[in-house]
Amino acid sequence: MLPSRLLLCLLVSGIMLGGCAKPVSPQRLTATPVVDTLKTSAIAVPAVLKMEQPLPSEIFAPRNIGGRTLPVSTTADIILKPGEVVLTFDDGPRAGKTETILSTLSDYGVKATFLMLGSSAEANPRLAQRVAIAGHTVGSHTYGHVNLAGLTRQEAIEEIVKGEEAVSAALAGGGQKLSPFFRFPYLSQTGFLRTGLIQSGAVVLDVDIDSKDYFKDTPAAVATRTLSRLEARGSGIILFHDIHQRTVDMLPIFLDQLARRGYSVVRLVPRDTSIFGRDLITAGFAADGTVL
Repeated sequence: MLPSRLLLCLLVSGIMLGGCAKPVSPQRLTATPVVDTLKTSAIAVPAVLKMEQPLPSEIFAPRNIGGRTLPVSTTADIILKPGEVVLTFDDGPRAGKTETILSTLSDYGVKATFLMLGSSAEANPRLAQRVAIAGHTVGSHTYGHVNLAGLTRQEAIEEIVKGEEAVSAALAGGGQKLSPFFRFPYLSQTGFLRTGLIQSGAVVLDVDIDSKDYFKDTPAAVATRTLSRLEARGSGIILFHDIHQRTVDMLPIFLDQLARRGYSVVRLVPRDTSIFGRDLITAGFAADGTVL
């Protein structure tokens, strides 16, 4: 999908919604940053798993914990089985950090989803390409990581489109394509924006388990917290950021524990491998804003 068509689609969605910012889901979405309360329906049947031992003092030899590949065309397609996780990394790519994360993921045979900022991809195009070439899924996360719920509709649309364009351009330099996955910065959204994105064919990625790796904790503390929340749920979409050194240092500990506890990592891919390969809502607008 050309970014300009997403812009048009979102504008049409605004007219269709008649100025109402309510989501299509009966669950009311907040207009302020949400971290722990916003969840997806990614869990099929919760597994009863318990933390029975502390983190090891040393890392054992990596082993392959790569799981199945899950083709996705809508958020509703992300249904995980007990013991399955999806790893996502926001805000990158970041030189000096993302490369090491890629190496660690490779050690464990794992594929992740990277939701890149347009500004970061623009600053590190070859690194963005390297992520995609390694077989990871690359989506967008706006251009500058602003709270979209605090912007006007037009400003928010422009921020989303600008980010999409920048990531797409960075990937194109290496013959790679942007996937239709998108995550709201701070998980802060409005019904208008979410509905418009969904109607455009984008897959909005929410979060089941927030690692809170942006807190100034030790790598072991981040790993312990994330594992505890994961085992309470049994499976889910996990949020990390490939811009923090503590995340780089934590990841081998975390993946080793996933391996020892029998988890597998699901790879998300677009159901259609072309860039936003689906029909879009298209319409013309008169000078007064009415749909032609």
